[in-house]
Amino acid sequence: MAEVLVFHHGHGLTAGMRGFAEQLRRAGHTVHTPDLYEGQVFDSLDEGAAYAESAGFDTITARGVTAAEGLPAELVYVGFSLGVLPAQKLAQTRPGAKGALLIEACVPVSEFGAAWPHDVPVQIHGMDADPFFAGEGDADAARAVVETVKDAELFLYPGDRHLFTDSSLSSYDEQAATRVKHRVLGFLDRVE
Repeated sequence: MAEVLVFHHGHGLTAGMRGFAEQLRRAGHTVHTPDLYEGQVFDSLDEGAAYAESAGFDTITARGVTAAEGLPAELVYVGFSLGVLPAQKLAQTRPGAKGALLIEACVPVSEFGAAWPHDVPVQIHGMDADPFFAGEGDADAARAVVETVKDAELFLYPGDRHLFTDSSLSSYDEQAATRVKHRVLGFLDRVE
């Protein structure tokens, strides 16, 4: 089974994020869920984004990198939206990465290095009309990853919701989230 490090989105470590991690655990994987917000959970994405901005995106990313210290190198990194920053950085820069799952965000590979590591598979998930994922360049960055990385997949789901995978938020889309979960579990089974 895989060992997985899951980074939450801009609301914080919500019940939905904990629930996602628990689904992976029930499938037999070892899952770590560090809290990048030091215990704070925000009702609105605007409030969470304001906190992340005031703390500094570099600080949030550094908290994620610190969370990996002391864990085995052979991890699969999972990031949801804001959590993609530390997940993608670790997948690209920490030797031994087994894979990356980038959900509802993707930054250009050049943000963390010259190229994606050739031996690190990646899956990227987002909604095709999400104003953040599709409208702010993340989908374009994801397409660039798929064009240049041998073992990369991009899955687009119909809809305009951001954070559609978190069952504790009003933006939750059960059908799309279920498809993400099945694809994530298949990916983890393949890379373990």
